[in-house]
Amino acid sequence: MTGQETEVKLFVKDLGRIEMRLRELKAHLIQPRVHEVNLRFDNPNGDLRREFKVLRLRNDTEAKFTFKGPSEERAGGVLSRREIEFSVSSFEAAQDFLEALGFIPVVFYEKYRTTYELHQVHIMLDELPYGNFVEIEGEDINALHKVADLLALNWEAMVKAGYHAIFERITRKFDLDPSQLSFEALRSTQVSKQDLDITYSDE
Repeated sequence: MTGQETEVKLFVKDLGRIEMRLRELKAHLIQPRVHEVNLRFDNPNGDLRREFKVLRLRNDTEAKFTFKGPSEERAGGVLSRREIEFSVSSFEAAQDFLEALGFIPVVFYEKYRTTYELHQVHIMLDELPYGNFVEIEGEDINALHKVADLLALNWEAMVKAGYHAIFERITRKFDLDPSQLSFEALRSTQVSKQDLDITYSDE
């Protein structure tokens, strides 16, 4: 897939209520809950991070390469960025390929994701080690806003940061390794919305 990723990210307190509402709205379940493992790569100089670019290898039901360009803010505060994504036959071989080119893994992160579709918009229910989020993605910003309203989510509470950038806000406070965003690493850590410096969109 090559195109633009246009989405809004919302921090939620009750992910179960959101999923129940999606079922009431007859949303189509595209992908049942799946465990995702992600590796983000960069060169030793950190050039991709400095240029706000992402090179990622993901494994869930299949392995995928993803490149994301810098984000641009569109109408209503929604973020959009160029995205190129395609499947590969082997996660391990793809990692070897990147490392042979001189890239190194700089961040490991994992989450559980459930994906629905409603009004030609994708709704991702994400469970991360530090909290739960809803990502609403599609081409039409008005359609994203409509879906957020149908789910009773506060549009103004959108989060304009990636999952790892949010994680970095708490790594120093809790003495966490910023390269390891895993359930095991945060198993005994109680993280609040104040720690993350974001607001629930469903309160």
